[in-house]
Amino acid sequence: MNRIETFESLDCWKACRELRLSVVRKVCPVLPKDERFVLISQVRRSARSLTANIAEGFGRFHYRDNYKFCSNARGSLFEVLDHLITARDEKFIGADLLNEGRLLFETARRLLNGYMNYLTRAADDNSRLQEDPTAYGGSDHLTAWPHDEGSHSAPLTHNS
Repeated sequence: MNRIETFESLDCWKACRELRLSVVRKVCPVLPKDERFVLISQVRRSARSLTANIAEGFGRFHYRDNYKFCSNARGSLFEVLDHLITARDEKFIGADLLNEGRLLFETARRLLNGYMNYLTRAADDNSRLQEDPTAYGGSDHLTAWPHDEGSHSAPLTHNS
């Protein structure tokens, strides 16, 4: 199992980055200029929030703190999809661009859910945070966060 040296090694971060780049490079340029301070600003901010929240959570050194920021990233992921749907509804983008966004969204969602499930298990197991593609797989479902009031967050160890 390889140690995670940086958030950039996370498959969920990479998938969210792909969606962010698609939004910035393909969607924003075709939106009308009069949407610059409305839809363009909103979709760009929510897309940037995806990777920023994963990075910030990674730097928190506690599984549950990391999970919370991944939860924020997951909310931003759904916000990006809603903005893409809005852009299609208002005929600013074509169906092909929306479909591309949906595919990127689905990949990012599965990987992020899998990583969040991994963080939950790791907090329960008090294990080191290590990324192994078999340790967390793509998932359509999240496991519930344990409600054990007596448990404590386990610190993440990135290098040791």
